[in-house]
Amino acid sequence: MSQSLLFVILKEVFENMPEIIENNILNILGKEVLPGTSTTINFNIAKLYTSTKVEIPIIIERSKIPGPTVLITAGIHGDEINGVEVVRQIIAKKINKPKKGNVICIPVLNVFGFLNMDRFFPDGRDLNRVFPGTKNGSLASRFAYQFINDILPVADFCLDFHTGGASRFNAPHVRVDPKNERLLQLARVFNAPFTLFSKNMEGSYRATCAKKGIDILLFEGGKSQNSSKEIAVEGVHGAMRILHHLGMLSTDFTVPRPDADSIVINKSIWMRAKYSGLLHIKIPIGKHVEKGEILATITDPYGKMRHVVKANNEGYIINVNESPIVYKGDAIFRITKELVNE
Repeated sequence: MSQSLLFVILKEVFENMPEIIENNILNILGKEVLPGTSTTINFNIAKLYTSTKVEIPIIIERSKIPGPTVLITAGIHGDEINGVEVVRQIIAKKINKPKKGNVICIPVLNVFGFLNMDRFFPDGRDLNRVFPGTKNGSLASRFAYQFINDILPVADFCLDFHTGGASRFNAPHVRVDPKNERLLQLARVFNAPFTLFSKNMEGSYRATCAKKGIDILLFEGGKSQNSSKEIAVEGVHGAMRILHHLGMLSTDFTVPRPDADSIVINKSIWMRAKYSGLLHIKIPIGKHVEKGEILATITDPYGKMRHVVKANNEGYIINVNESPIVYKGDAIFRITKELVNE
């Protein structure tokens, strides 16, 4: 190569260098994160009554090689510990250190709720019903607004981890809008035991991502104020499969092979208690049951009444109410009605 040609090439590279550097700088909350670095940025949202700052750690891992940005979150509901555990393991095992691109982890979004083991923000609002938020609204709404405007725009793809509310235990599954073919493909890659077709709920994080054209998979598994090792494994393995699919998983890891393909659910229904009393569950979560199969019994405390709960139809049990007592009309089992796989 002639010196003159080399000079032209070098001149072109250096002239374009500012643009290359600018395009590869990640800017979050006004802070620049350079390629090949590990950074924690504290998202300062408010103060306690004692004037103590409440900060949310945002853990960022960047490869030197450009690639997608994956945003992994949990704890939108402060009492959903299992989701927090999934993201904690992703960080602790260094799964979040990408071969290319960027991985941003926020294990606890609702710190207020996490501190109090409560689903809601201190203003009594469900954070997952106030997105995209408002600049001058309630505390939850302000937080949602800042998150959507200052953090979400850097993401190309999102993973959000949840659990069942109250005492209801969810079988591990991902929820996707059936109209989004890209998400359906990614759900197959994640390959949770179940994939549930579910429309986006207005005011939810998932609905806001959809409106902004950012793909998101929502994982559900376990129940509130509880940590299940089996559920955490499903969440971590699914995340690893997604990162591998995007070419981001480090070669230090072996891609987990699922035992079977995800069972895709088009429709499911709740079975409700016909009597009030003590609930005795007889079947494990995720079980395939036949119509008329015994699922539980409901008794009174005095040994006088015993009611047998039977499956209304054939299907998989994807949600179980693990409360020891129930009232008439309480949801006790969620059973699949229509499977896409059939």
